[in-house]
Amino acid sequence: MSAIRVLLADDQAVVRRGLRTILDPEPDLEVVGEAADGVEAVALARRRAADVVLMDVRMPRMDGLAATRLLAHPASGEPIDVLVLTTFDLDEVVYDALRAGASGFLLKDAPEERLVTAIRVVAEGGSLFAPSVTRRLIEEFARRAPSSPPPALDELTARETEVLRLVARGMANGEIARHLVVSEHTVKTHVARILMKLGLRDRTQAVVLAYESGLVRPGDGSR
Repeated sequence: MSAIRVLLADDQAVVRRGLRTILDPEPDLEVVGEAADGVEAVALARRRAADVVLMDVRMPRMDGLAATRLLAHPASGEPIDVLVLTTFDLDEVVYDALRAGASGFLLKDAPEERLVTAIRVVAEGGSLFAPSVTRRLIEEFARRAPSSPPPALDELTARETEVLRLVARGMANGEIARHLVVSEHTVKTHVARILMKLGLRDRTQAVVLAYESGLVRPGDGSR
């Protein structure tokens, strides 16, 4: 299998060097470039065909969230996965990263093995967030968001809508399978169809959409 192509975007050279030191020994990861600001990150990520961009938030010319929106948001055309790395564990940063299309959010002081795992998870189409970014935070994000259901929700079948609600409540595929008394493969198929019909890239975006559209309300369906 080809290596996961990773772009480093941070305005501090010492941080980029530190990230290289962590990633270079990994045989399945390849650092394909470095960017010192958001404008350079967007251009290099596309030119070097990056699979995952490690994106700092506060950078000159264009900040990391604006760059993430250009690279990772479904409206970007050919989205590239972005894993946001920041020293700022602030709710507003997380909200903006989620809206921008980020597939992950980690603090820069996260353990090295967690960073490497996060890159692999994101590259495989998953999402990974710092432990401090909990379901409570996503629910709070949803409280602040407008609640206008997208028309595409009407295209979901009753079972797909039920699966989306369970995903939004934080259930993994295995838990959903046991709850609905179906196979885990069936659940994976439902989730894939949900993402396709709603034009979403991963489960995190599905959770956000479910809350901000009012399909699930904070506090609903306690596990």
